[in-house]
Amino acid sequence: MRDSKKTAGDGDGKRGSNGSTPASSDASTDGGYNAGMAVFSYIIGGIIVWSLIGWGLDYLWGTRWIVLAGALLGAVGGFYLSHMHGLTSSRKNADGRHAPSAPSQDGEDNAK
Repeated sequence: MRDSKKTAGDGDGKRGSNGSTPASSDASTDGGYNAGMAVFSYIIGGIIVWSLIGWGLDYLWGTRWIVLAGALLGAVGGFYLSHMHGLTSSRKNADGRHAPSAPSQDGEDNAK
């Protein structure tokens, strides 16, 4: 059965709102931006969540320093999560594996 919302001009339904073909939504085309936003979100989210937890504990216990420890823990935790998800390394070999970040074995830095 045909979908009543499709018109004859839609074809395969993969056109943008202005009738042109949409840009590729493949993650490989804008992976740097998406990875950067994910790292940013993890770190800022960790700071906010753990600062609120620290603020609550400060309120309960009458201290003033746990909110700062919570903010630091949130930043470190956010970076750790982004690193474990593979978002902090952008260099890859031709076969898709991550390139080593250490100097080359022959001692040359290959800088141009």
